Amino acid sequence: MAILKVIEVMAESDKSWEDAAKEAIREASQTVEHIRSIYIKESKALVENNKIVKYRNIGKISFEVRQ
Repeated sequence: MAILKVIEVMAESDKSWEDAAKEAIREASQTVEHIRSIYIKESKALVENNKIVKYRNIGKISFEVRQ
């Protein structure tokens, strides 16, 4: 039986929400091994001059800690 742990993360991108999710995984993978999934809990955008300038996600990353 695998044991999984879940952490909540925030990430942002200038390009898209998808890119922000990839950034969250990239950052988390620097200190966490065996990442299994990311669940995007919330998405927001920062708007300036009627244009989106930052895409932000709050997500939950699950990773395996023991098999």
